[in-house]
Amino acid sequence: MSEDHVSIKIPRKLYAEIEKRVKESQGEFKDPQEYIEFVLTEIVKEDEEPENVYTPEEEEEIKRRLKQLGYL
Repeated sequence: MSEDHVSIKIPRKLYAEIEKRVKESQGEFKDPQEYIEFVLTEIVKEDEEPENVYTPEEEEEIKRRLKQLGYL
């Protein structure tokens, strides 16, 4: 892996909780660093991705279904 890395400091108690979650992940994460990278990447992606953007066709289908159910 040729990516540059930087060090960060987190409270020891938080690190212990992360270690516990890594152990409970049944091999999904190999170590706390991998877990932390995963969580931070997911959070950053959430901020970048638009929420529930529907195509005009999908919006019309939703409206049609809501109307059939008596909501519109």
